[in-house]
Amino acid sequence: MVTPRCVRKCSPLFRRRAPLPGSLGMLRAARGGVRLLLPARGGGAGAEGRGGLAPAPAPGLASPPPRRLLQQAAPPAATPPAVGRWLLACSGAVAGAVVLGGVTRLTESGLSMVDWHLVKEMKPPRTQQEWEAEFQKYQQFPEFKILNHDMTLTEFKFIWYMEYSHRMWGRVVGLAYILPAAYFWQKGWLSRPMKGCVLALCGLVCFQGLLGWYMVKSGLEEKPDSYDIPRVSQYRLAAHLGSALVLYSASLWTGLSLLLPRHKLPETHQLLRLRRYAHGTAALIFLTALSGAFVAGLDAGLVYNSFPKMGDHWIPDDLLAFSPVLRNIFENPTTVQFDHRILGIASVTAVTALYLFSRKIPLPRRTRMAVTSLLAVACMQVGLGISTLLLYVPTPLAATHQSGSLALLSMALWLMSELRRVPK
Repeated sequence: MVTPRCVRKCSPLFRRRAPLPGSLGMLRAARGGVRLLLPARGGGAGAEGRGGLAPAPAPGLASPPPRRLLQQAAPPAATPPAVGRWLLACSGAVAGAVVLGGVTRLTESGLSMVDWHLVKEMKPPRTQQEWEAEFQKYQQFPEFKILNHDMTLTEFKFIWYMEYSHRMWGRVVGLAYILPAAYFWQKGWLSRPMKGCVLALCGLVCFQGLLGWYMVKSGLEEKPDSYDIPRVSQYRLAAHLGSALVLYSASLWTGLSLLLPRHKLPETHQLLRLRRYAHGTAALIFLTALSGAFVAGLDAGLVYNSFPKMGDHWIPDDLLAFSPVLRNIFENPTTVQFDHRILGIASVTAVTALYLFSRKIPLPRRTRMAVTSLLAVACMQVGLGISTLLLYVPTPLAATHQSGSLALLSMALWLMSELRRVPK
């Protein structure tokens, strides 16, 4: 017999259970839905005193739901702030490695260690015999034969320790990523997306170390057709610096995303434009910093030491001296310096325009601080670059200029983090 709908709605045979408090109650209500009271076994008219119907089980005695359903209903755990602070510390360690690598390049120390061993080279020479053996290995390579043939053992120790410091700092950076990552993973503090991000960062650290040795090898190779000063390939140097900048940017961005709460900004047309301008400006700053690797690799900072003109001309005569023309962008020192100048001017112009445009939009105080800091660091970086050029690239000033590029990129990433969308 089919029960009419009106009877099903009104009959006490059909009873909807009230949900219990919390996620457990919701799961039980979802599983129970509408409960049908079945007749009691052996029931008659007087069974249980209610027309032979068995009473519904008490809510507290209901069977618990499977553990799988409870795990699905539980919200994903938020990543602890300790993970964000760890990533910020790692980005600082990467910045230190970049600055130390720049000083190593400026002091022409990068080719002093002619071997690469992950563990063996961690112990430096201690006795006089060990130092002499290390010096003799260095004497077999082009840098000593062409450039440093009159170098003493004391001078060799200085450049050797510079390169040694850079390599050891790189190993410290690797441990700073891998060991805490394993700890956080074991503790269950990493969400699924964060696990992928951490794996990518650790992989990039390992790749960065291999790329560094691949770069050094280019400066140790014999070049019988070249009588120029031995130096590493500017392409490999740019790849080494570029991967370090990517590692730094990814670590800083992820750390800021975990620690800084998002602003609930109205999605106006002006805000969308400001967000796009901020992303474009950050990309331009990254490209300018990367072009500095070609300047360092070709010693292009010593070609024209005047500003704003290059010598007596706005556009030098040897700007396109190489053939084909595309080679000039990466191999002609004059063109490389010219490109770096143009990119630097374009970067500070973009930052200034971004600042002026942001004045028209009501922004939170922290976001306003990020925009102002970006403009201040951009002006400082331009001043450092011009001073480095006019003073013929002194090592302290050039190292400060390279550090300024990281500071400028950091301000751009901070601003991008402040302008993130609030997820719906």
